[in-house]
Amino acid sequence: MKRPLVTTTLLDYRNSRRKRDALADATPLEDGYWREKTLEQMSEREWESLCDNCGKCCIISLEDVDTGQLHLTDVSCKLFDTKKCRCSDYADRKKYVPDCVKLTPKNVPKLDWLPQTCAYRLVSEGRDLYWWHPLVSGDPNTVHVAQASAKNRTRPEGRLKTPGLIKRITQWPAPLEAPPAKKRSKSPPRRRRKER
Repeated sequence: MKRPLVTTTLLDYRNSRRKRDALADATPLEDGYWREKTLEQMSEREWESLCDNCGKCCIISLEDVDTGQLHLTDVSCKLFDTKKCRCSDYADRKKYVPDCVKLTPKNVPKLDWLPQTCAYRLVSEGRDLYWWHPLVSGDPNTVHVAQASAKNRTRPEGRLKTPGLIKRITQWPAPLEAPPAKKRSKSPPRRRRKER
């Protein structure tokens, strides 16, 4: 018997203050609901679907105390699975990473370390989602195709202290502004018959 694929995002159902609505959970999501609703108005399912699974919120950043500027590293939380681009133990992450932050409508506007492309941040600022967001593209892989995710780009934090993290500061690529052109497949050359 096949087990259903379970995905978890930034929302933890067990600790959520939002009430579960069985009808809303069973109803298909409305196209463009994020353009019509605030973060506070979203149902549990709408909130969860807003996460694009980029994994960039799991990347460790360093703040310059003089300028306040954030510098991203290529080091991620120890629970982040870079190949799957998601938390390896989301349900119990607080046991292992007590300072893991749960996103809420109230704290999203205050979290300056959230990526500029984060869907929660975009909606909070009244902006639209990018072309590569799964809710727009209909494909969960476009976030990776657009180079907007941390997939296969990080290493776990381990025992690195601040001096080691400073050496890991990196420039992350900007996501593609438009879908890449599809490559035309090369067909094998056709054989020509010799004329007699």
